[in-house]
Amino acid sequence: MNIDLSGKKALICGGSRGLGLASAIELAHLGAEITLLARTEKLLQENVAILKSISNLNHDYLIGDLSDLENLEPVIVKYLEDASWQILLNNTGGPPGGNLIDANPTDLVIAFKRHIVASQQLMQWILPGMKAEDYGRIINIVSTSVRQPIKSLAVSNTIRGAMASWSKTLSNELAETGITVNCILPGTTSTERIEEILHSRMKIYGYTYEEARNLMMQEIPMGRFAEPKEIGQVVAFVASPAASYMTGTVIPVDGGKIKSI
Repeated sequence: MNIDLSGKKALICGGSRGLGLASAIELAHLGAEITLLARTEKLLQENVAILKSISNLNHDYLIGDLSDLENLEPVIVKYLEDASWQILLNNTGGPPGGNLIDANPTDLVIAFKRHIVASQQLMQWILPGMKAEDYGRIINIVSTSVRQPIKSLAVSNTIRGAMASWSKTLSNELAETGITVNCILPGTTSTERIEEILHSRMKIYGYTYEEARNLMMQEIPMGRFAEPKEIGQVVAFVASPAASYMTGTVIPVDGGKIKSI
């Protein structure tokens, strides 16, 4: 099985922490050269050092905000003058928690721009390089809410569903080129995002921290949260040559949480 990514370059959105960083580490272990994209330079510098300890490649970073495409454009375009990426990981933090009946319409607009519009623009910037190199993997970190809405994450549920539809549509358009487009649906994973969700549920429902955490744990048949590495390993496989016939899929990595087949 060929999972070697030597000679491939990957742009990892949200590369400062969580699933973005975990995915970058796994891709680096397979030989990919990584560019991290996030807003916090100090964390990016620290993470590039981690990647260089794994492989002696020209791992680097770009500072940018996916909600500010006007200022992100010159950063990406300048980089692409001398290089290209064959792997794109679309990964950005989810919207704040809450119920849909209470959500401000502006919250939906902000989330749509940050997820759908940003992914669309990144794809259009990077796609010519993928075609030129005859290799492309567009991978989207989404959520199990694509299959089963998550309590108190109403805006996120809505946008994640749109992201999955965007991905499926794009996969069909690119299928003949061999460039694949897939979604990873992480289950409950030990990241900063889970802490945000737990505190949101404490505020909305009056739970204690332990009550909120135990209720979340009870939803998972495996009885534990995922480690970020476990999601990153699936990302790395989907990015590899071994996954060349996988496109338009949504892949749960959730410890059995989703109830449907």
